[in-house]
Amino acid sequence: MGRIYGEDVPARPAFPDASGGKKPASGDDSGLLLYIHVPFCRSRCTYCTFHSQSFNQVTFAWYLKRLLDEIRLWGRRLKRPALRTVYFGGGTPSLIPLNNLDQIMKALGKHFAFNPNMETTIEANPDSAHDASYFRGLLSMGFNRLSLGMQSLKDEDLRIMGRPHSVAMTLASYEAARRAGFGNIGLDLIWGLPGQRLKAWMDQLKLVSEMRPEHISAYNLTLEEGAPLTERCSEKGDLTLPQDQEQGRMFVYGAEFLESVGYLHYEVSNFARMGFTSRHNAGYWDGSDYLGLGPSAVSTLGRRRFAVPKYMDEYDAYVRGAMVGDDYEELTDDDLLKEMVMLSLRTGKGLDLKEFRKRAGYDLVKRQEPLITALHRENLVRISQGRLRLTKNGMLVSNVIIRRLAFGE
Repeated sequence: MGRIYGEDVPARPAFPDASGGKKPASGDDSGLLLYIHVPFCRSRCTYCTFHSQSFNQVTFAWYLKRLLDEIRLWGRRLKRPALRTVYFGGGTPSLIPLNNLDQIMKALGKHFAFNPNMETTIEANPDSAHDASYFRGLLSMGFNRLSLGMQSLKDEDLRIMGRPHSVAMTLASYEAARRAGFGNIGLDLIWGLPGQRLKAWMDQLKLVSEMRPEHISAYNLTLEEGAPLTERCSEKGDLTLPQDQEQGRMFVYGAEFLESVGYLHYEVSNFARMGFTSRHNAGYWDGSDYLGLGPSAVSTLGRRRFAVPKYMDEYDAYVRGAMVGDDYEELTDDDLLKEMVMLSLRTGKGLDLKEFRKRAGYDLVKRQEPLITALHRENLVRISQGRLRLTKNGMLVSNVIIRRLAFGE
C-alpha cells in the first residue's frame, strides 16, 4: 500500500496531455475516462445499496466546494490530461441545479483537456428532469448523452421499487429530452421483478423498442443484503420473485427480441443501436484507465486502484489533504489477467485469446481445455475469430463461468 493523493503521484506517460495539456487531434478517441459521483437522492429505492443521502442545500454546497477542489487537484497532479468521456452517475445527478452543473463543467474544462469527440453522459431521473428547458441547458453545457432511469413501464413495479416517479412522468421526460434535441438517449430497465412474468417483460420491451432509444440497459434485479426489497422477497416476506427458469427465458428471449429490432447486444446487460454503445462503460470493460471523483468513487490509474471515502466529513478531509493514509492497491500481473478475463467475457466481443497469450505467457484454451470443452458442449461458450465468447445461455451464468476460468473456483 502507498500514498495516492499526495504530491508524489506521478503523471503517467500513457495519459494524453500528461506533459503539456495539448488537446488530441480532431477525430482522436484517446484520453482518460472520468466518473463523477453525485451522492444525492430524493429517496432511496428499495433495492439500492449504493452510497447516497438525502439532498439538502447545505450538504450539497459542501459537496460542490470539495468537488471543485478535487477537480483542480487532480488536473494539476495529472498535468491536465485529456478526457475521452465524462460520466455523472449517482445517486441522482439531475438533482444538481443547472447553474451548479455549469460550474462543474467549466472547472473540468479549465483543469482537464476535452477531446473534441468526448462523450459526456448524465444520469437523470424523471422526477427531477422533466422539461425541455432543463434538457436544453444540459446540451448547452456539452452533455451529449442522457441515461434516463425508467426502470419499468408499470406503475406497480415502480411503487414496489420505491421509485419517486410514475410511468407518465417517464414518458413526459423522454419526450421533453427529444424536443430539446437529445439524439443519444439510453433507457434503464430492471427485469426479474416480484410477480413479473415472461409475457409482461416481453410486452414491455416491445413498447420500449417502439420509443426508439439509442441505448437500452436491462439489468436483472439483484437483491442486496440490507436492502428493504430483499426482506420483502425473503421466505417471510410478501413478494415472490419469478422462478429461475422463467428469469432465464426473460433474459434470452428479451435479448433475442432486442437484436431482432436493431439493438446490438454488446455487453451482458446492454444493448445499443449501431454507433451508440456507451463509450464510457466500454472503456471500463476494455481495461482503460479511469478517474473517479466524489464520495465513494473508485479509480484505476495504471496498476493503482483506490477509492474516495464515502461520508462527507471523510471526503472533506480527503480533499483538504488532512488524511495521512490515502492508500491504494497495487494490482499485480495476475490481478490484471483475471480482470481481463472477467471484463472481456462480459462483452459481445469476448476475450482476445492471442492478446491473453501474449500477456499471460500461456494458451488459456489449452490450459483450461477440459472446462472449455464442457462449456462448449453445453452451448455456454464459443470460439470464433480468435476470441472466446459467452453465448446468451452462457451470459445467464456468466459469474460462475468467469470464476472458473479466471479464478479457478
